[in-house]
Amino acid sequence: MTVTFVVPAATVPSGGNTYDARIAAALDALGRPVRRVEAPGSWPRPDTADRDRLARELARLPDGAGVLVDGLVACGVPEVVAPHAGRLRIVVLVHLPLADETGLTSDQAADLDDRERAVLTMTGVVATSAWAAQRLADHHGLARVHHVAPGTDPAPLAPGTDGVSHLLCVASVTPRKGHDLLLEALARLEDLPWECVCVGPAGRGAHAGRVRARAGALGVRLTGALTGADLEAAYAAADLVVLPSRAETFGMAVTEALAHGVPVVAARVGGVPEALGRDAGGSRPGLLVAPEDAGALAASLRLWLTDRDLRERLRTSARRRRSELAGWKQTARAMCAVLDEEGCR
Repeated sequence: MTVTFVVPAATVPSGGNTYDARIAAALDALGRPVRRVEAPGSWPRPDTADRDRLARELARLPDGAGVLVDGLVACGVPEVVAPHAGRLRIVVLVHLPLADETGLTSDQAADLDDRERAVLTMTGVVATSAWAAQRLADHHGLARVHHVAPGTDPAPLAPGTDGVSHLLCVASVTPRKGHDLLLEALARLEDLPWECVCVGPAGRGAHAGRVRARAGALGVRLTGALTGADLEAAYAAADLVVLPSRAETFGMAVTEALAHGVPVVAARVGGVPEALGRDAGGSRPGLLVAPEDAGALAASLRLWLTDRDLRERLRTSARRRRSELAGWKQTARAMCAVLDEEGCR
């Protein structure tokens, strides 16, 4: 049976959009047909027209049809999902709990949290890491939450720049991704040689403006979103990837770095330790630091920049971990098992 996959209309590159596109293609390649439907709108708070469009899309599906819905679309509109939860086999794919996005007021977060709980209690649920699955189950009182981690594409080994000083951050410029923390950490390292490039959608609003101003003062380059060969070139030049996020359910930038054999310094949040993992010998291919702590991040970056033995250990571990990463075919098989278990046959 063809599964209908409802996703937000992609306007900028993101981990969630990448996951959606890759899992759809991988399911098709396994012989599990997917009809991908893009839902335009400012999700999770769409206007009336976009909400009604989603309602019509669900209404036209026959009873018993299997539907996979991106959580950004589904979780904010329980009033749209509820009329179809009993007759369709709906599974919600949660990339990030709605209330975990930064920049929300307490009232906005509470409202989104309530809406998400209402949706997830009437559907199947799949998260992108074991950590996220357990958190959703505990937070919303769910009996079962599946998890299907993102796959990783094989990538060429990054030659780096000088093996030390070229730092790369791949993340959208939003408060959740912690660019302000990275810039504060780098400001404490002006006695050492380094260069830093930040790749990702530039963001809007006051936070993005402050990041641009501070980056300019420090000489940090913001490239905006890169894809394809341009993104590959950014990874190829990287000696170290840095992810200072305040919240992550997985952290696809971590496994993308490891696919290139590049070590990682990242905040110990959410599913990031899961994404970083350990190599077959039990060593981590990077350093995990306390979240929202620019001083701790600066200390770890100083270690990287000054300790040659540490760099060699982390680089060796990253290259070992590179060969152990699961691909999208494995991810698709896991998603097939979830869909089967939830009755989406």
